[in-house]
Amino acid sequence: MPKFSRVFLLLLLLNTLLFPGGNMLQKAIVKKDELRLLFSKNFNKKSVKHFTLSNPSREIYDFKNTRIAHSRVPLGLGPHVRLAQNKPDTVRVVITGYGTSKPLAYQPFFSNKSYHISLPKGSSRLPAKRYKKPHKKVTKKSTLTRSNRDKLIVIDAGHGGHDTGAIGGGKREKDLVLQISKRLERQLKKEGYSVYMTRRKDRFLKLPQRTKIADKKNAAIFISIHANSVPKRKRNKIHGVETFFLQKTRDAKSQRIAERENRAVLKGMNKLSRNVVIDSVLSGPKIVESNKLAIDVQRRIMTNLHTRYKGVKDGGVRHAPFWVLVGASRPSILVEVGYISHPTERKRLFTPRYQELMAKGIAEGVDIYLNNRKKEIDL
Repeated sequence: MPKFSRVFLLLLLLNTLLFPGGNMLQKAIVKKDELRLLFSKNFNKKSVKHFTLSNPSREIYDFKNTRIAHSRVPLGLGPHVRLAQNKPDTVRVVITGYGTSKPLAYQPFFSNKSYHISLPKGSSRLPAKRYKKPHKKVTKKSTLTRSNRDKLIVIDAGHGGHDTGAIGGGKREKDLVLQISKRLERQLKKEGYSVYMTRRKDRFLKLPQRTKIADKKNAAIFISIHANSVPKRKRNKIHGVETFFLQKTRDAKSQRIAERENRAVLKGMNKLSRNVVIDSVLSGPKIVESNKLAIDVQRRIMTNLHTRYKGVKDGGVRHAPFWVLVGASRPSILVEVGYISHPTERKRLFTPRYQELMAKGIAEGVDIYLNNRKKEIDL
């Protein structure tokens, strides 16, 4: 056995004796532009400390009370990732090459022992210097566009009519989300997708009108567009973009957001009926696929917005019991495009440039998700 391996194993043995209650990092792989980490025990994401260092720019993830299980774990992770036992009780992951984009870290749904971190685009392929783009880019693009024609995306602009949604500085949520929805429609059509809008005008729709249309039209994806808001005492503090998928939650913030958005569409439905309906859909494959869609959309939104607006907060991917997502039996997400209650964010939200970057990000996320989905099915 090489000397390095013997020393490494000795250190691990000492760590095990000194920290018997810690977690073990058993596996690390790079797949689909993600670093995927698998632990020996249920993983608590609160044990991760994330920060950024500059010159050169790099993202640091420290996993507390954790040890590397064996010497093969840090190997074969590509040019952008370094992984090591930084301290006896801390595993450190260093990632480079993001440019203007930002990483997205999350714990996959139904996987308490895993943790995923998005990597710079192309990390799953060969290093950049060995990767050549196709010579005829226009031809490839036109082929992809043609292949998208059989996929329908349903866009639901939230609220409408007597239901104004949130109001901030005299601006109404129902107007904002319709503007962004129409821009999203144009972006998706550029990529060759068919699009159906639940509303094109200022009118109110009942819950079944919003959700059942996705099933009737045999849509590939259902996207509901909303804007967030908080009380006046918090309006200068809370801001950012969040993407939600359907799931019950104990998180107070997510519950509050869901309750506000649900208020108008749940009139006349008792609590027992609500629980019966929502429990019937929470265990299906739709939830897992919606989670994947939400991750791709949130990542591309933030990448696009950060090219022009550095201060936009990434609120991340979250889950909550949004009733507008219950009825459609296909991947469904709700995008909170920002806080209309925050003065600076409200001003941005009503500018054409910001709306266009938002719509472009959502469309790119949809495209990435559907292409990845096709690859999974073809395997």
